[in-house]
Amino acid sequence: MAMASWASNFAQKLGSKEFRSYLMSTHFWGPAANWGIPLSAIADFSASPEKISGKMTTALTFYSLLFMRFAWMVSPRNYLLFACHATNEAAQLVQLYRFVDFNGGISQVIKKNAAALKESSDKKSN
Repeated sequence: MAMASWASNFAQKLGSKEFRSYLMSTHFWGPAANWGIPLSAIADFSASPEKISGKMTTALTFYSLLFMRFAWMVSPRNYLLFACHATNEAAQLVQLYRFVDFNGGISQVIKKNAAALKESSDKKSN
């Protein structure tokens, strides 16, 4: 009997004007559309790490950190957006770890980037 009451109450909330209004707002559709980013990163966990872009993964890590804060600070709080970016943050950190590990560790990645930066600046000065 309690389960039927709970289900009835849940169905009433789903049919309410407030819930329909929420479904037609950017508080719902923005995060719903944004879930493609973390789902894609999670799907790539089994892909070869040589395909990971270190620059893009780093950018997405900072992007999700910023938008996690935004989702928390906006009024009313957007928990769906926060959950999306928290998931993406975790997924991007896993990808970043895989990228660094594949490229010989953090010291090797720093050396490669420093060499590429030096080469780039040498070409510009010529």
